[in-house]
Amino acid sequence: MQTTSFIKRFSARTVLTATAFTASLLFTNLSNAATPLKVGYSDWPGWVAWQVAIDKGWFKEAGVDVQFEWFDYVASMDAFAAGKIDGVTVTNGDALVTGSGGAKNVMILLTDYSNGNDMIVAKQGIKSLKDLKGKKIGLETGFVEHLLLLNGLEKIGMKESDVTIVNTKTNETPQALASGDLSAIGAWQPNSGEAMSRVPGAKPIYTSADEPGLIYDVLTVSPTSLSSRKADWKKVIKVWDKVVMYINDPKTQPDAVKIMAARVGIKPEAYLPLLKGTKLLSLEEGKKVFVKAPGFKSLYGSSKISDDFNVKYGVYKKPMDIQKAIDPSLLAK
Repeated sequence: MQTTSFIKRFSARTVLTATAFTASLLFTNLSNAATPLKVGYSDWPGWVAWQVAIDKGWFKEAGVDVQFEWFDYVASMDAFAAGKIDGVTVTNGDALVTGSGGAKNVMILLTDYSNGNDMIVAKQGIKSLKDLKGKKIGLETGFVEHLLLLNGLEKIGMKESDVTIVNTKTNETPQALASGDLSAIGAWQPNSGEAMSRVPGAKPIYTSADEPGLIYDVLTVSPTSLSSRKADWKKVIKVWDKVVMYINDPKTQPDAVKIMAARVGIKPEAYLPLLKGTKLLSLEEGKKVFVKAPGFKSLYGSSKISDDFNVKYGVYKKPMDIQKAIDPSLLAK
């Protein structure tokens, strides 16, 4: 996980007159209006999807000035934590991680949930999670694949102690499985796919499609930006609905996939399977997940499960306030 230092800045002037304060607010609002919203996005189908709107000029059509900046995933969270961008695309669990480090953020939009792209991949001969009892599994502890494995084991009455977890960086899992020391690995695409190509007979035995809502992906923004630019963020959210429709429409999907594939530098035919492992959510579908309820069908419930996991495995020490971390108000018509 990333570590970021935070510097508290105190004003030398402790008193402002009412007139000066009002003028300061007016200047700030005018400055904000003239500055584009900055959003960090990275290589995940539910976030690469924004490229469609970027290339089509839909933000300009919607009357909002927004600048998307491309990052490696962890680097995007670091940029947000450093205040270099106004919003960032992350998993709901990582939104909590970022907030725990001091970079407060509010989840305002569900882009998708992982629908098979996150996998537990096992060697030939291992047909189910039960077959992993007493065996070694390589995955990055404290990350979503760790949570995915525990979720699967719990369903069949097994515990973490029934297997041996070998802490392995996600981008190194394909090599680790091929080395012969591990019986399975936990990884997301394209790492999971590479592992299967390296090891003949390897296949997924448990995926995020087996527990929809375990891994939600969101757009989360700074509370300050949300407060001062709420109308602009609402326009951004409305553009997202247009993106989902364009990608899901059989008539326009080929063009959308071509745009997305170009962003990450692969051929459209290679990108399509990755897209199918991601369930993009329209605004109407997202509203149903923004309800306050326990369990994986709710963003609140899923985030509470992620929060418990993060605290248990020492990602951070104290539980986060889930109610403050989520704001569904921009979805209202």
